[in-house]
Amino acid sequence: MSSTIVITGVTRGLGRALAEQFSSMGHTVIGCGRNKDILKNLSKSLPENTYFKALDISDHDIVRSWAKEILGKFDVPDYLINNAAVINKNAPLWKVPFQEFSDLIDINVKGTYNTIKSFLPEMVKYKKGTIVNFSSGWGRTTSAQVAPYCSSKWAIEGLSKSLSQELPDSMISVALSPGVIDTDMLRSCNLNARSYEKPESWAKRAAPYILNIKQKDNGASLTIS
Repeated sequence: MSSTIVITGVTRGLGRALAEQFSSMGHTVIGCGRNKDILKNLSKSLPENTYFKALDISDHDIVRSWAKEILGKFDVPDYLINNAAVINKNAPLWKVPFQEFSDLIDINVKGTYNTIKSFLPEMVKYKKGTIVNFSSGWGRTTSAQVAPYCSSKWAIEGLSKSLSQELPDSMISVALSPGVIDTDMLRSCNLNARSYEKPESWAKRAAPYILNIKQKDNGASLTIS
């Protein structure tokens, strides 16, 4: 059975790998990212069951307009996957520039809120859909040098759990840690990143895992291991 899947942050890394994997499985994949050229090339490389748009996930008005467009063209999403995120440059918290911290929160936390705020009313109306908010191991533990990123992912954990208590019984909200994967984000803070699994092979496990999230998982902090 084909699902309608919305994914944020599909230009690279885990989001792109998931978009490619879900599309290959015959699902309708709707995604966004910040680089218009990359999205154009991605769209050309995938079947016609995809629709991508360049936008700034931290801009609520833009996200709301995008959601309105999507809801007018496609079925109400079966899965809303909030993947888009950035990480700060390694530094003690007191040395992180204000704007860098602010931008990170705008994307990682407010961006997730923006998509939920824009898509969820229609999903609740039909009492259908699973919201998957990407967390991290650093949303459940901490490390030095990445305090802004840790704070954003701890926020995602709390947001996901609280949301799960507000949804109709037929809907689901989870925080999902993808595990440790070789992405540009990990490479920015881990010299050993290349020794970990690549996004493409990870997505072959992750896509079925996400599609198999059940009502009993509502409110859970899940991990793809």
